[in-house]
Amino acid sequence: MKFEKLEDFYQVYNLHRTYVEATVRKKHIRNFDEQFWRPAQVSVDHSVLEIGTGTGLFLAYLEAKGVSAFRGIDADKKVLEFMPPSISSKVEICDVWAFLDQQTENYDRIVMLDVFEHFSFFEGHKLLLKLRELLSDQGKIVMRLPNAASPFGLQYQYNDLTHKAVYGPGSIEHLALAAGFLTEKKLSARRGNAFKRALEDLLLGSLNRVLTEPPPIWGANMIVVISPID
Repeated sequence: MKFEKLEDFYQVYNLHRTYVEATVRKKHIRNFDEQFWRPAQVSVDHSVLEIGTGTGLFLAYLEAKGVSAFRGIDADKKVLEFMPPSISSKVEICDVWAFLDQQTENYDRIVMLDVFEHFSFFEGHKLLLKLRELLSDQGKIVMRLPNAASPFGLQYQYNDLTHKAVYGPGSIEHLALAAGFLTEKKLSARRGNAFKRALEDLLLGSLNRVLTEPPPIWGANMIVVISPID
């Protein structure tokens, strides 16, 4: 194997990533409700496309919420082994660009969780332009990506050699504008139980008061919701 460009590291990606069965638990529903359902104002009647499904946990969440019109794509065929048939039947293993070139269906929500950073700034711009064509009226795109503005975000950004772009709250908004999108929401993708969150809130609240330049978002990962500018 030759390793001469970032894409070459996908040759060993299956050895680097973790495969977990798409079993939805209460904590997953709580997290996705907080990171997706409420920020993106989703209803069970919405159609949802996920770019980069992984082993299908998010799609299994949609199924648990009662959403039936969902679809996903991924480049790794091994992920299908970890999905129940009701999920894998709605997932296509393909190249994202080939999929978008032939796609005619519209979606109310398009989701990319830990995916957008795998595209360069120019590829990301092209991707948003392509996805905009697939959005229905009042459609939105939801992304979760490492937050480089946070001192905690670099562990996620630099744990994967296939990450091509680094984003903070300001730069992702900049790119969205370049592609004709308004950034509706930017928030921390928080994890952990209520007790840990309460302690974290106290600590970060204190840091906000004493630091001269605290980050705009403290979370190691951030959720971004964008919609086309009319």
